[in-house]
Amino acid sequence: MLSNSTLSVMDILRKFPSKVMFTWFLVLLENLLMALIPLLIGYSIDGLLAGDYRPLLLSAAVLSGLTLLAAGRRFYDTRAYGYIRVHLGQEITKRKRDLPVSQLNARLTMGRELVDFLEEHLPELLTAVVQLVVSIAILFSFDLRLGTTAAVALIAMGLIYTLFHQRFFHGNQCLNEQMEQQVSVLETRRPLLILKHLRALNHWEIRLSDSEAILYGLIFLGMTAFILGNLVICADIPDISAGKIFTIVSYSWEFVQSAFMLPLTLQQWTRLHEITERLNGRAPEVSHDALNS
Repeated sequence: MLSNSTLSVMDILRKFPSKVMFTWFLVLLENLLMALIPLLIGYSIDGLLAGDYRPLLLSAAVLSGLTLLAAGRRFYDTRAYGYIRVHLGQEITKRKRDLPVSQLNARLTMGRELVDFLEEHLPELLTAVVQLVVSIAILFSFDLRLGTTAAVALIAMGLIYTLFHQRFFHGNQCLNEQMEQQVSVLETRRPLLILKHLRALNHWEIRLSDSEAILYGLIFLGMTAFILGNLVICADIPDISAGKIFTIVSYSWEFVQSAFMLPLTLQQWTRLHEITERLNGRAPEVSHDALNS
């Protein structure tokens, strides 16, 4: 159980290490195999052009194993994280039993987001990290310029996200504060008060969505420059085969897809930081002016 401790993602990891670590192991194994697929397909293309079917058979074996592994992991994840959600819900209810029902209801929902992060967002982060490392390494192996452009694009994306961190934290703080009032507002059965509450929720959801749109727009511009630059570099590599061109293009695109997972996970972590402060009674008060701004 989680008694005598704070309620946070790290505390869940300490209290249920075997369940979480085993699913992480499966995620890493799954993504290592996934990251090799474009390389194997590239070798298969060159092999087929040369009349060699062995690379194609190897690709088929890896894809079959990956399918079984991915399905098995999802069966395990549902049961392991379901068990953790039940225990976390019990602990929140016990610790916060003196809160009004509206706040308790909201915090139970927020508490589930901690486990959702472990089940959904953290595997996505592991996927992104594995694919980024493999993509950069393979691009470097083809040409130093390809790997260098990937590293520069990754650093630029991290700097862009830092400009939005505080904005995401404040938006989630105000949204969660409003959500904690929902049951109490509904109990009044006053249409105007309920409408005001729903508009306030919509206001902060729009603020967060707008910030996200600007963030991803800036990142996408950077990634567009990365893709176009790698295409130019690829055309300049001497004696390059069709399979190698496919591999370079595939890993450049995988790098872009994986890079987009990082700010998404960081954004979710920012939200969880605010939720953790709230669950442990350390969240600062939000003024009415801030809620209505």
